[in-house]
Amino acid sequence: MTPPGTRAAGTVRLGQASGRWVILATVLGSGMAMLDGTVVNVALPTIGRDLSASLGGLQWIVSGYTLALAGLILLGGSLGDRLGRRRVFLTGVAWFALASAACGAAPGIAVLVAARVLQGIGGALLVPGSLAIIQASFSPLDRPRAIGAWSGLGGIAAAIGPLLGGWLVVTAGWRWVFLINLPVAAVVVAVGLTHVPESSDDQAAGRFDVLGAALAALALAGITFALIGGTGAGGAGGVAWRSAAGAAGAGALVAFLVEERRRGRPGAAGGPAPMLPLEVFAARQFSVINVITFGVYGAFGGMLFLLVIQLQVSASFSALAAGTALLPVTVLMLLLSSRSAALAQRVGPRWLMTGGLGLCTAGVLAMLRVGPGASYLADVLPAVASFGLGLCMVVAPLTATVLASAPVRHAGVASGVNNAVARAAGLLAVAGLPAAVGLSAASYHSPVLLTAGFRDAMVICAALLAASAVLAAALVDNGVLHARPQGPVAQDVTAAAVRGTR
Repeated sequence: MTPPGTRAAGTVRLGQASGRWVILATVLGSGMAMLDGTVVNVALPTIGRDLSASLGGLQWIVSGYTLALAGLILLGGSLGDRLGRRRVFLTGVAWFALASAACGAAPGIAVLVAARVLQGIGGALLVPGSLAIIQASFSPLDRPRAIGAWSGLGGIAAAIGPLLGGWLVVTAGWRWVFLINLPVAAVVVAVGLTHVPESSDDQAAGRFDVLGAALAALALAGITFALIGGTGAGGAGGVAWRSAAGAAGAGALVAFLVEERRRGRPGAAGGPAPMLPLEVFAARQFSVINVITFGVYGAFGGMLFLLVIQLQVSASFSALAAGTALLPVTVLMLLLSSRSAALAQRVGPRWLMTGGLGLCTAGVLAMLRVGPGASYLADVLPAVASFGLGLCMVVAPLTATVLASAPVRHAGVASGVNNAVARAAGLLAVAGLPAAVGLSAASYHSPVLLTAGFRDAMVICAALLAASAVLAAALVDNGVLHARPQGPVAQDVTAAAVRGTR
């Protein structure tokens, strides 16, 4: 049913009040989830001191959210298509707000991590619905401009995130990093109920692949627990628990692939369609791009997690200064990513992506200078500027290419898979990188130990980016974006890339 005062789905015009209300609701909703990620990273050292959390606890604050989001985001998009995009989106917003209140009131690290997992579930409901509402609500004539407005305003939200996070930590306390979501969510729900039309996929049929979703989440959870456990206390008991969790995660991953393959066989009946049709990976280009995606976002996730801690603990930056340190990356993404997408359409994605990954590699290696006594202008800014410029050259061409590499009938699945791969890569990097470089539970209290581990981690991140550059140069088809016209879905996915919301 269409809410009072709105037009039916597919007829909303951008220049009218109804269109502006839809843009407001979707930007605030998706921006809330995006803002939360950047703000929380800045607050980690303060949270650690206040709640006496170990490095593993800080990892779970980030990974608990990402784990639920990555594991359930495909299911969240499917729920919106079947049950109504507005309904699922607003349910996710309300869920996210309640979980944010629980985060803000958390008396200890265990409660905070549990509330972050609940936030991730809410995010998995609202994130896919934001862009889907734009696609479904606006007239085809206005859809490209609506997506552009959504992208630009979302980019502004991303840009102010680190600054707002640092300011909140310094002035109001870390709990307001979460509580700030409550008034925003209230506005989104009010606008959504009164001004956003409902829409759904009339052709979506069959039951949900609940087993597939559960196996995917279990696989990520088991592997993440095993990796994060490596930064905690040792002992035979701890090793046994980590080994069991890792084995369970690996087993769930195998079971997930077997189950999805069974459901996707021709003639398979008697159950829901696969959440992940494995046939999309039959296209070599699609598989290659997803491997590159994993390397890029693994490096970015690991770098972001450790850099904001390194700046505060070793370089003695305030939370506000650390929060603004990565602002140039977001500003560059906002200003240049759309131009990068257009350039890739003209000249092809291969060398643009290769050059961008080379700049990202150089930027991460330049972060080796960040340590005790580091200067922002001399040591931090050149590194993040190089990384941000490179990321601008990579993200939009990468997402457009992954869509163009998949069969047209799987365009939505292709973008969802690529999004899930990016989030899973960041999750596993945050979970595993500290253990890989020997950072222990108490290392983040010691500038000397943290700096040594941070520099080793930056070398690993640079190696991931360099390997991705080699893959791009050798295997990316430079004509893939000209193989077939890029329809609305391609424009939508590129817009999401411009925002850098992965």
